[in-house]
Amino acid sequence: MIKVSDIAKKKVVELMTDDGFDTAIHFVRVGVKSGGCSGLSYDLKFDKNQAEGDKVFEDNGVKIIVDKKSFLYLVGTTLEYSGGLNGTGFVFNNPNANRTCGCGESFSL
Repeated sequence: MIKVSDIAKKKVVELMTDDGFDTAIHFVRVGVKSGGCSGLSYDLKFDKNQAEGDKVFEDNGVKIIVDKKSFLYLVGTTLEYSGGLNGTGFVFNNPNANRTCGCGESFSL
């Protein structure tokens, strides 16, 4: 399961609405892809469609969709949002990551 913090939920709802997505029926797609300075990077986007094999979760009123391969890397992750002096954006608190890069956008296991 993937969790969504309260602050991340507010930002997701705001951005989805701005982009014409309906939070009641559309998803936040979270994935993992090769790349980044630590080997793997997070991929985050809005999606209207569920593909075969996708895992679907709902936490804190946000529907999250993850492909089967990415799910193995993301189990137990919490999606958070940071708006501090070090930059703004979504942050993945992933207990499976052994190492993360300085910007927090990539990781390794």
